[in-house]
Amino acid sequence: MTVVGSDSLAALLADKSVLPDGWRPVFERVAREEFVPDRVWPEDGDVVVDRRRDPKAWRAAVYSDRALVTQWDDGRHAGDGAGRLATSSASAPSTVAEMLFDLDAHPGMRVLEIGTGTGYSAALLAARGCEVVSVEIDPELAEQARANLARAGYGDAVRVLTGDGTLGHPGAGPYDRVQVTAGVRRIPAAWIEQARPGAVIVMPWGTDHTTGDCSLRLVVDADGRSASGPFTMATAFMKLRRQRPDRRHYGAASLPSDWAEAAVASTTSLGWNDVVAGPFDPVGFVLGLHVPDCLAQPAPDGHGGGTLWLHAADTGHGHSTAAAGFAPGHTPNILQSGPRRLWDEVETAWCWWDGQGRPTVHDFGLTATLTTTTDTAAVEQLAWYRDRNHPLAPLVHDVRPASTATVSTGA
Repeated sequence: MTVVGSDSLAALLADKSVLPDGWRPVFERVAREEFVPDRVWPEDGDVVVDRRRDPKAWRAAVYSDRALVTQWDDGRHAGDGAGRLATSSASAPSTVAEMLFDLDAHPGMRVLEIGTGTGYSAALLAARGCEVVSVEIDPELAEQARANLARAGYGDAVRVLTGDGTLGHPGAGPYDRVQVTAGVRRIPAAWIEQARPGAVIVMPWGTDHTTGDCSLRLVVDADGRSASGPFTMATAFMKLRRQRPDRRHYGAASLPSDWAEAAVASTTSLGWNDVVAGPFDPVGFVLGLHVPDCLAQPAPDGHGGGTLWLHAADTGHGHSTAAAGFAPGHTPNILQSGPRRLWDEVETAWCWWDGQGRPTVHDFGLTATLTTTTDTAAVEQLAWYRDRNHPLAPLVHDVRPASTATVSTGA
């Protein structure tokens, strides 16, 4: 009979060549089952796997290389089916391992983790010999993570705080490493401010042009004012609660009834599959880098086409909207309104990407620079192609008051 457990999971990850050097004993020591709740939804299905009903299936799911949704709709969901929005999960072990490879944490290092979730990743870092401070915004998840860590023997090695992770936790800094386990759109100033020069910051980062992310590995410069580094892999994480858009507010239903009559019409030589791709296809990521502050909302028609909606918020000059309609056998129909011609920006970006030979996410990186004044702390995010000396257009900023509230400590 096949034994399913932490040893077999470590062996699975070793076979995939994703275990960092020295981490196999850690993955063997920390049992994933100690951190997974009784009810989970594997990433490839929308039906619950319940430990009490089918312990064999539950254990098989736990020790597979799959992400497991552990919470829907910020805890408001009930029932066996999937909820509207997955809001917490146990990440796929291979993703955990690859991000730990990027983090390059060593025994004795002080690590700030943003997004405790189940506590599994924090336990791995503690088992590695790191000092871990982990911040979780959801009080129920934080409390459960504390219980999980205590049961697994890491309750004294990991300090779990309940609060807004975008504020970090300055009281235990500066940190040698910062690990973020939620999708980021705007890098908070606190993460750079609380990191040592030379520290590594690893996070899933992306734009609202897609729902996916790319793992970003930043190294803090010697002056402690900026951090820069490459994107290392395509991935997908639940977004920081402060930064996730409610996509239900976008699309045709959000526009006035006479919007189409007032919009400027045009056409394009691009097709649906050129600009709307799968979650790990580089095209959506690259378009988001080139077309800042633009939310893309594809509406497939089920027949190989659909409408790609593009929205940019009102910045004092009006809201910008574009709708690109695609139907097999028909010329695409483009409608644009507002101060920005969003489709034109997307098409220009696509032509640039195509002309460069369609580079992958590994060819891009990002520099985050603090621009703090007496009143505000802001971060300028500047994406680049091949190296930081070849920047793209400036991206969005994260701005907050210069003084921030202290994160509260759980019991």
